[in-house]
Amino acid sequence: MPITNSAKKALRQNKRRHERNLKQSRHLKSEIKALKKLLAVKDKKAATAHLSKVYNALDKAVKTNLIKKNTASRLKSRLTKAVNKL
Repeated sequence: MPITNSAKKALRQNKRRHERNLKQSRHLKSEIKALKKLLAVKDKKAATAHLSKVYNALDKAVKTNLIKKNTASRLKSRLTKAVNKL
């Protein structure tokens, strides 16, 4: 366990950040999963509508350094290509 006050504060910050990161990453994964389910049932209209939610989640993840910029870019590209393929 931390002994100094600064170490105690750092531990509190890490816990808060960890919870926030987990929440955001779970949200991102669930949005992507939902889009992939729509792609599986070949519902182009719903998939196109849901794509903007996925973009929003990816952009927020990049903004908070949860994922890297190029990773988000790659995911956006692949998901958009899959939606357009329908």
